[in-house]
Parts: sequence; structure tokens; C-alpha cells
Amino acid sequence: MHERAGLSYWSGQVLAEVEKVSHNFDPDPVHDLRVALRRCRSMADGFLPVDPDRGWKQLKKAGKELFSRLGNLRDMQVMEEWVTRLGEPENPIRRNLLALFSSQEAQLKDDALAAVLAFDQNHWQTLSDRLAERTRAIPIEGLVFQHMAVERWCQAHELHRQALRNRSQVSLHRLRIGLKKFRYLVENFLPQRHAKWGADLKELQDLLGEIHDLDVLAGVLRVRRSLNADDRRQWNAKIHKERQERLEKYREKMLGRHALWPVWREGLPEGNRLEEAAMARLRTWAEFLDPDVQHSRHVTQLALELYDGLVRDRVFRSSPKQRRILEAAALLHDVGAVNGGHSHHKDSCRLIQKIPAPLGWRSADLRAIAAIARYHRGALPRPEHKCLRYIPASARPGIMRLAGVLRLANAFDGSHQRKIRSVHPERNDGLVIIHTDGYAADDPSAERIAAARHLLEATCHIAVVARPSGEPQNIRTQQ
Repeated sequence: MHERAGLSYWSGQVLAEVEKVSHNFDPDPVHDLRVALRRCRSMADGFLPVDPDRGWKQLKKAGKELFSRLGNLRDMQVMEEWVTRLGEPENPIRRNLLALFSSQEAQLKDDALAAVLAFDQNHWQTLSDRLAERTRAIPIEGLVFQHMAVERWCQAHELHRQALRNRSQVSLHRLRIGLKKFRYLVENFLPQRHAKWGADLKELQDLLGEIHDLDVLAGVLRVRRSLNADDRRQWNAKIHKERQERLEKYREKMLGRHALWPVWREGLPEGNRLEEAAMARLRTWAEFLDPDVQHSRHVTQLALELYDGLVRDRVFRSSPKQRRILEAAALLHDVGAVNGGHSHHKDSCRLIQKIPAPLGWRSADLRAIAAIARYHRGALPRPEHKCLRYIPASARPGIMRLAGVLRLANAFDGSHQRKIRSVHPERNDGLVIIHTDGYAADDPSAERIAAARHLLEATCHIAVVARPSGEPQNIRTQQ
């Protein structure tokens, strides 16, 4: 990550700005500290979906109270700026509201100071230093962050559609938050796109932020019953005018032939590239947990070679979706091994079931992946097993065939030494012969491989035999 855009830089800025704001709670220092905290918190949001390290939640928690208390003070300061801008010096409502905010200011500053003093700077430094090392595992501008950006674009665009239908305060506020999340992810993790889109994203966020500020100010006026009715109407008219001007500017940029929504979407993956990005996201999550990533990658290669060969020889039908599910299950099958237990296949199943389905995947797909990973070793599937409970009966045979493929592929690399370099299934005389590059019949793994083929045989209703590549023999006499 670029030095001035990484966690190390912004976590350091937090500490520098904490020192400044502890002596001066004027608007600029408060704003600068909130910006630094916000950058760190938004980076944590970016890593949370793919890095299961608890430190990301701890980082957000460490800065939450300070961010919130400073936010209360900053909101009051923004209200003061609006009131000063909208009212003449002698205007009674301006005087009334400024007096109100002034009476609240001392308490808000005391609260902010208490949060600054309570902020554990040593803990923040230690935590951010450790997490900064983990950020190097995911490349900036890579497919993982591109996939997240598409997700956030979709969420923000749907909020845009809802907001323009009813134009309510709530819907516009939700749109502001959705657009903000999209902007922050692009800002932190897609700097090339941010160079093109950043100015527009900031302007749009500012417009929606000012609309929100004006809505809050209108709410303050509503509850101040002591204000003169005519003065209140004049202020409401000013607020409405300012609000409409900003709403129209937003519409100019986001509707019509020159709308920015399609521009942003065209700059992000779609189609096959989006599927590839979703797989990269799942793979990255798995690699943070898997103690032997090279084994899982090799098993994935072997599983796909088995699958493609079995499809070619019509042992079962081709399905791009099924192949994609098998690939994901193979990449994720050993995530439970992070706990080091003998039942790691069950732990893998539980961990996979907890993943929110990324864009392009359904919850049903994740349940299928979890079940396939569950049976890569250990007991054979039984209907009463929990992982099959929420899988429709009609889908189970296909899932168990894939589990049979993964189980055998995993057995081929049971030693984790990648001795069997590749496999080539061939249907021959009512059998499936798997020619294996690097396998020997007297290898210690032969018994494990022989046992592992049972699930594939049972689900495909055909005998399966593993043989060294190029070995001529009478297959039926040597089963």
C-alpha cells in the first residue's frame, strides 16, 4: 500500500492529531483527527470481509468512542457555521441558536477531552503496527478490492434509486452513507480509480452531507417552540432553498446521459472478470486461515483435473456453476486446520457457513461449499448430518459427487508433498482409470487413495482405479 495511503501512515496521523486536538478543539483540528480516524476505520471495514483477524474489530473499537465524541462536537460546530451563514448578525433566530450551541459547547468539549485522555495510544500503536503487516497480503488495485467496490457500488446505487423515489430525509441520509462507503473503499484501495473519480465522489458526498446538515438544522428549528412563527417560516424557506439547490446539483451529476453511476460501474469488473474477483476474495479469506496454502492450491488443481476429465468422459454432466463451487470448496477445504484439531473438516464447514455470501454467490452456494469441504475427509455423508440439513434433497446427489471428487483429490496429496503432480481420468470398459503423474502402486499413500475413492464410486455408480501414468496392465484383474 502506498506510504501516504496505508494504515501505517494514517494510524500515525491519528496519534499526531490527538496531540494537536488535546490543546485546541477548534473546528480544523477536530476535523483533521476525525479524518485520520475515519481512514483507519474504513480500512478496517475493507479488510474485515477477507481477513478474520480479530485485530480489525479491535482497531475499530479502539477509535470508536473518540470518533463518536468528536463527531458530536463537530456536528455542533457545523450547525454554528450554517446558522452564521444563513442569518444576519442581528437576526433573532441566529442569536437564539448561537446561544443554544454556545451553551452546549463546553460540555461537548469536556466530553471530547475525556475521550482523548481515555484513548490508549500505546494500544493503538501496537495494534496498527501488527495489522499494517497483514495489509501487504492483499494487493492494492487487486481483484479482491475491485469485487468489494462492485458490491458497494450496487448497494449505493440501490439507495440512490430509493432516495430519488421519495426524497425523504431518511432515504437521502442512507444514500449519503452508502456513497460514503463506496468512496472510502475506492480512496483507500483503488487509487488509480480514485485519481479519476475522487473529485466527483467528494463533491457528491459534500452535497449529500450538506443536505443532511440542513435537515438537522430544520429539526432544531422545529423543537424551538419559543421562536417567532414568521421568523421560523423565513428560516425554513432559506433552508429549503439551500437544500433544493444541492439536491438539483446531485441530480445533474447522477441522472441523464452524463450520469456518473455507469461511468464508475464500467471501471469495475463484470461478467467473467467479476466471477474471478469473487473467487479471489474467497481464496484470500481462506489463505489467511489455511496453514498449508500450497497444499490447498495443489488439491484444487487435482480436483479440477478430475472434474474436467469426468465431465469429458460423461461420468456426470458439465456445469460451470458446479465447477466453480468445487473450485471454491477445494480452496477453502482446510481453513478449519487453523485450529489444529483432528476434526478440522468439521471446523472448515462451520467457518465457511458463517461467511456472508459475496456478490455473485448465494447463501445456498456457501452451504454447498461447506458441505463439500466437510466431506473431504472423515466420515462419509449421512442424511442426519447437520451440514446437509438445509440443503434440498434434490441438490444433495450433485453436491456429494463433488465431495467425492474433492475427497479423492485430497487423498492424492495426503502427504502435503505434492508428489502426484497431475491426474488424467479416462473411462475404459465400464471403469474410470485415473492416470496419475508421480504415483506408484507401492506408495504408502495407496491405501489412503483406495479408501478415498469410495464416495466418488458410490455417487457416480462406477468403479474408480488409480494407476501410474503410462503403466500398461489388465485393469479388471488388478482391482
